[in-house]
Amino acid sequence: MTIAAVERETGVSKDTLRVWERRYGFPTPERDSNGERIYAPEQVDKLRLVKRLMDRGFRPGRLMTIPDGDLAALATPAEEPGGSSPSKRAGGAASRPVAPDTGGLCRQVLELVRQHDVPALRHALHQAMIRQGLGRFVLDTVAPLNDAVGNAWMSGDFQVFEEHLYTEQMQALLRQAIASLPPASGRPRVLLTTVPDEHHILGLLMVEALFAMEGVSCVSLGTQTPLYDIRLAANAQAADVVALSFSSAFPQRQVAPLLAQLRELLPPQVAIWAGGAGVERLSPLPGVRCFGRLEEAVQALRDWRAGAAS
Repeated sequence: MTIAAVERETGVSKDTLRVWERRYGFPTPERDSNGERIYAPEQVDKLRLVKRLMDRGFRPGRLMTIPDGDLAALATPAEEPGGSSPSKRAGGAASRPVAPDTGGLCRQVLELVRQHDVPALRHALHQAMIRQGLGRFVLDTVAPLNDAVGNAWMSGDFQVFEEHLYTEQMQALLRQAIASLPPASGRPRVLLTTVPDEHHILGLLMVEALFAMEGVSCVSLGTQTPLYDIRLAANAQAADVVALSFSSAFPQRQVAPLLAQLRELLPPQVAIWAGGAGVERLSPLPGVRCFGRLEEAVQALRDWRAGAAS
């Protein structure tokens, strides 16, 4: 099929197909005599599966790592013998656990963004945070909302400005919530930032909110800090941990070299934690702790404290 036909058959936009090809190495179209992309039937079938699972809340980056057989099983809602669901057999490939009421909130938020109703969007997000509390809101609601908005943009359902509209409201809400918490001075002292060309800040704010609730002293540099300046800031702030966020949009091949370079720049007693969708498929790196889920960041904090106490 041509790329236009694949778009019609699967519901995945042409722009998204090109992004996936570049970012994930799938699909892998051939070229016709005019140099245009053409897709084999089996690839179109897989794209249908991926789109169906995305509609159920799965993230494309995770889906691309699942073997085709497990991907087909994951798309089957029936449970397997012994009560094991396909998603569990596939290694828990769903993007994140979703709270019972989050599906409805996701639909509400997406609709408010489409309507460009900023006051109503702000109110809906704030009310959800009040109901759940900041910790559960970050863990159970913000992450699935980010996935839903990101998928809407990737599929062409959202314009860039609409994705920005949501992001700005969520950033403002999290900053306000963090500012309302009592001042924290406990250890570890964590320096939060991103590397150059990584401009997504929501991941940092989510981690800062969770750490601040644990009494951790956090210092945020915002985004896109050069590595040498991260070293200077870590020294100036007497940081115990440098925590970095990598989104799925950051070039995967650059992550490991950047982390290795930063490891060489920082003293060995300063821990490096890297989180976000951009490190989910990263091989283990000496002296760097990586996690793709926020719960793992909280566990890293507890492990650090346990080690410091022993």
